[in-house]
Amino acid sequence: MQQIIGGSRGSYRFLELPDPDASFLPGVLWGSFEHALTPAFWVSQAWQQDEGGEIDFTLTQSLREEVVTCLLGGHGAPAEVGLAASARVLEALAQESTGHLSQECLEAMLLEPLTVRGRQVRYRFARQRAKFLAGSLTGLDEIDESDLDDVAFRDALCGLPGIGPKTASWIVRNRRASDAVAILDVHIVRACEHMEVFPRGSDPARHYFELERRFLDFCSAGGVRASVVDAVMWQTMRSLGRKLLSALVDTPDCNGEALPLLRWGERQCQDPAEAAATTTSVAAVRAVAAG
Repeated sequence: MQQIIGGSRGSYRFLELPDPDASFLPGVLWGSFEHALTPAFWVSQAWQQDEGGEIDFTLTQSLREEVVTCLLGGHGAPAEVGLAASARVLEALAQESTGHLSQECLEAMLLEPLTVRGRQVRYRFARQRAKFLAGSLTGLDEIDESDLDDVAFRDALCGLPGIGPKTASWIVRNRRASDAVAILDVHIVRACEHMEVFPRGSDPARHYFELERRFLDFCSAGGVRASVVDAVMWQTMRSLGRKLLSALVDTPDCNGEALPLLRWGERQCQDPAEAAATTTSVAAVRAVAAG
């Protein structure tokens, strides 16, 4: 039995997990919670972040604004660049009573350089995303969010231009803290492949809903909320440097009990990975950007 202690301000909680060599899912062992990227590690990190109350994942105040932010922060757009682009668009959208912006207006805004961390950058997909966003803002007029459960809401959003299952799931998770959908971006896929919850070479573009079911089953088996696991995985995997992540994920010996024995420094892999996860605050979780 593994026991994890969590808490703050003099209040403590205890989580008991099965032994590391116990079966978690068919073909997947729990592993040690103190070893980065094992099932036990992710379950314990999600448990520590989730104190049972509501977590506010929303990035904005309305569905229309959330669509703007998630669509512009989608595939190929670094989180910081997507947020900078969406901030510009949202400022213009606030001046439009119709809730619509033309493709030409959006394209002009997205072609202008953005200031990110003190330097000028360009949004890579200005013309394409301007077209998608203009169509999605119009299409939102036909969606009544209040009439739909989480999965039906996701399906309705998938009918908008440029919005696929990942972006639609991101919007639903943010709006409703939903545990019925998953945001399967590259960070989540890589973490799940490492645990063998996903087969190697998994492609969400081809098998999104099959992989989503595997992810949700993983969360259910661990007794943790899918929305929180998704956010913690994303933040942790994104926070690890490429060299460290490559050592953790791609090096056969950098796994399980072998992890602290890497020749380039005892726990040099483990400590940064634990720190990246355990410092994931609610504010960081709210700022999750799938991309």
